[in-house]
Amino acid sequence: MKIIRIDHERCTRSYACIRACPVKAITADGKEGMPVVNHNRCIGCGSCLFVCAADAVSHFNDMEETVSLLQGPGKVVAIVDPTISGEFPDITDYRKFVEMIRKLGFDYVNEVSFGVDLVARKYHEFLSDFKGKHYLLSNCPSFVSYVEKFFPELIENLAPIVTPMTASARVVRKAYGEDLKVVFIGPCLSAKHEAGLYDPLGEVNTVLTFGDLRKLFKQFNIKESQVEYSDFDPPIGNLGSLYPISEGIIHAAHIDDSLLEGKVVTIEGKTSMLDVVDEFNEYPESLKKHFNIFYHAGCLMGPGTTGQSNRYLRRALVLDYVHKRLRNFDKKQWEKEMETYREINLSRKFTNDDQRLPDPDNDQVEEIMKSLGKTLEETLSCNACGFRSCRDFAKSISQGISKPEMCLNYSIRNKQDYIKTLKKNNEKLKKQQDGLLEKEKSLLEENLKLKQRTDTTSALLKNLPSAAVIVDEKLKVIESNDSFVKVLGEDAEMINEVIPGLVGADLKTLLPYNLYNLFTYVLENDENIVGKDVMHDERLLNVSIYSLKPNKIVGGVFRDMYVAEVRQEEIINRVTEVIDENLKMVQQIAFSLGEGASTTEKMLNSIIETYKNTGKDQ
Repeated sequence: MKIIRIDHERCTRSYACIRACPVKAITADGKEGMPVVNHNRCIGCGSCLFVCAADAVSHFNDMEETVSLLQGPGKVVAIVDPTISGEFPDITDYRKFVEMIRKLGFDYVNEVSFGVDLVARKYHEFLSDFKGKHYLLSNCPSFVSYVEKFFPELIENLAPIVTPMTASARVVRKAYGEDLKVVFIGPCLSAKHEAGLYDPLGEVNTVLTFGDLRKLFKQFNIKESQVEYSDFDPPIGNLGSLYPISEGIIHAAHIDDSLLEGKVVTIEGKTSMLDVVDEFNEYPESLKKHFNIFYHAGCLMGPGTTGQSNRYLRRALVLDYVHKRLRNFDKKQWEKEMETYREINLSRKFTNDDQRLPDPDNDQVEEIMKSLGKTLEETLSCNACGFRSCRDFAKSISQGISKPEMCLNYSIRNKQDYIKTLKKNNEKLKKQQDGLLEKEKSLLEENLKLKQRTDTTSALLKNLPSAAVIVDEKLKVIESNDSFVKVLGEDAEMINEVIPGLVGADLKTLLPYNLYNLFTYVLENDENIVGKDVMHDERLLNVSIYSLKPNKIVGGVFRDMYVAEVRQEEIINRVTEVIDENLKMVQQIAFSLGEGASTTEKMLNSIIETYKNTGKDQ
């Protein structure tokens, strides 16, 4: 069943939806790297709905189908999740939104709390008859889908009991007739999965979220001020109204959940759910507990609710609602109705829908980690990519369900995004320039000394036919020439228009791993690399890397071996002239420049030797 859709017209390819998906049901396999949904892997958790700044992610809704049911023949009932009591703080009395729902055209409006009571009683009986096997309660459809698709070996540990939604659907069909049309209104997207499972039986015809309900109120101009009080149709639930709170069904079932003697542990939230499934799978006999698991912070914060905030206000509203309802609660009538519906079948089966991918080759994973700039020993992650470790992220790239651009450290190397970022930041950089000029004045005396050396190097770099670049210890570009920019290609030339000479650019975003790693080697070891041949973009480059200031500054020269032979003698003469002029300068201002000139001489002599040597090789 399709639950999530992505509007590619709105999408900005931030990949936030891919990062948020706990099962990587969204991948960047679409046209031009657009994210697409693999509906077979989706568990309907809705995590992707709230992270897209462009509002490109939405869910399929049943609003049109519901309106058609309401306008068609036959009776239609709304079964409403009790979470509605926390969803509408803007409505003063719950009896108002019951009547507002009736105004949409529903013949009956029932609360799911009675279905919760039936399911809770079933859990009490089921867990009280302990036979050495621990169970995972199956109330949350997203959690159940997660087990079926990614931990099918745990299916036998899922409690074989339907959700309160399905139980309520069976109650109203028994109460009002099997030909009834049933619409579930609640906070859950994955309820659509649950409804789809029983579609052949016609248990639930359509599913509306609370957000959908608000839209229908607006569409039909239904307002609180225009309606009178109206209560839910019987049967009325008891403690099942606590269901929106994660441990609510445990209280409704009168199951002990105390720390020392309790049988059941309640778990809520994405991370906690993923962790407990892992641990239950590995240590079931050590944990020795049943687990009541919800993907979100209970139904209170389900993806079908609006706002996604004020969790504790919602909780307070639910508790207030339950207190009010139970003040004049007819317990004897409730007990009678619980007996009336005792024979309803609440059992269910689960489907092995294994969506796991084969583990990739370990060597391939290690290569991907290297290309991401990660060490093989890294086991933790910043989690920005949505994975628990960098290695897990590398595995997903190998499996084809993730893109390197999802890594924040790597994404800066994405050329298109990098260019856009530079252009957007250009105005900010210009504004900062005034402040930098003031600072430059205070450093003028020192800069004058450095300028002579810089001008000499810059002039040489610009006139060299070979590509040349100088970087600092963080691999940030200090200076480069046009030939270096041309070697990098058209994207670098566009960047060069924004920042001449690529000054300040990260070498890791400009060169592949095998090239920038040479600079790292020279920085760390203070050992020159001369005349190394390296392939780059179908070119054979002859690369020389020099240490200009130990562990601080290095320079590199690249020669394209496929280009016609460079006139080396002319370059050698030009460099020699620069050295002669530099030596004269040293004699005049030796005290000022100190070892700076000798460093320049060392680099230039190294360049001459390189050209001489390469000339002999050709």
